[in-house]
Amino acid sequence: MTTVVTDNCRGCRFTDCVAVCPVECFHFDDEMLYIDPEVCIDCSACIPECPVQAIYEEDELPEDKRKWVKINAEKAPELPACTESMEPLPGAEAKKAELGF
Repeated sequence: MTTVVTDNCRGCRFTDCVAVCPVECFHFDDEMLYIDPEVCIDCSACIPECPVQAIYEEDELPEDKRKWVKINAEKAPELPACTESMEPLPGAEAKKAELGF
């Protein structure tokens, strides 16, 4: 199993999770982060750090978020690695509030 970033990250891209990751498994695009399942060691350190609860263990994904396993696996290897904290996207705090966090 691996850890998966889901759609709650879209439009936020908080990188609190990256700061605690012991490996460089996070990748990013203009909208969000993704986890490369080939690099992730499944330590789960990132899960409690996400301020919008976008990260799940694969076996704990809600059914409506299962598609994110494939999306992460396909997109992450093609994108630049996120190896240090970055500023969240503009509007991230508003999205966080919209999500109820």
